[in-house]
Amino acid sequence: MTDSLYDSDILLWSQQQAELLRQGRISELDLENVIEEIEDVGKNILRAVRSHIIQAFLHDLKAQAWPNSRDVEHWKAEARLHRDEARDDYSPSMAQHIDLDKLYSRALRGLPEAMDGAAGLPVPRTCPFTLAKMFPDAD
Repeated sequence: MTDSLYDSDILLWSQQQAELLRQGRISELDLENVIEEIEDVGKNILRAVRSHIIQAFLHDLKAQAWPNSRDVEHWKAEARLHRDEARDDYSPSMAQHIDLDKLYSRALRGLPEAMDGAAGLPVPRTCPFTLAKMFPDAD
């Protein structure tokens, strides 16, 4: 059995599928894989938004737990960067697929127990954020 172009060269496959669409040659499309790829576009962007939210939470938590660390400003900058990245890709239809409590719990699990030999200060165990506060411009 030979590999399909989709399996062996996704870039060339995608270019060919786009050209077929441009030319209106719908019957020649690899519809099964085109449909799968279209679905994956949204899933991948949603996954990226979730990942940026977790990373923002994690950096915020580190800054709260170790407020005297020399890395606090770096963590705060990283948190801002990840929030900005999440905001860039966020769309209102994602709200029903983003569980901030679950993402916050993941960030808590990623928080080290100690840094540079020092235990961290207590941090909130429940998520203090809402989607409306994180994405105020999204309607």
